[in-house]
Amino acid sequence: MTKILRIDTSIKGPYSVSKKLAEKITAKIGGDVTVRDATALPVIDGAWIAAAYTPAADRTPEQKAALALSDELIAELKAADVVVLGSGVYNFGVTGPLKTWIDQICRVGETFKYGENGPVGLVGNKRVIVAYASGGVPVGSAYDLATPYIRQVLGFIGITDITVVATQGVNVDEAAALANADAQIAALAA
Repeated sequence: MTKILRIDTSIKGPYSVSKKLAEKITAKIGGDVTVRDATALPVIDGAWIAAAYTPAADRTPEQKAALALSDELIAELKAADVVVLGSGVYNFGVTGPLKTWIDQICRVGETFKYGENGPVGLVGNKRVIVAYASGGVPVGSAYDLATPYIRQVLGFIGITDITVVATQGVNVDEAAALANADAQIAALAA
């Protein structure tokens, strides 16, 4: 059975188009689903960074506690076959909760390492489907700062199989934007 990790990152709760889109994508794929609400995640701080860069064997109990949630999020990511990543576009970029999730899962020695020729991703072969929702920023346009950033970060940790399913123009006609995404969802290979 396919293990799916769905990351919800919108602050709009039940009114979130990216969440509705992610739910549709998850239903299309089918499988064992874990849902992570990134809006509840804490931002990283100096203590977190210090803990992350301290060798595991040398971490204090406080440092281990500071990284416990990050460890859990990384384990969820590594256990998944498919990640459905909700990504609303706020001010041309990713949401704060999505950035927080990314900060929590990008850890040296866990999801990437530095090699002789630069960074090496450690997450491995995963499929990511980005549920992209935008009021007026088309995917791939000069104003789209979200999808290039997502591709860069995921590539950094070793994930390159990325598909974007887009709902665009949701501020004009949400129902039409979601209906237009249905053809993209139908085309997804299970």
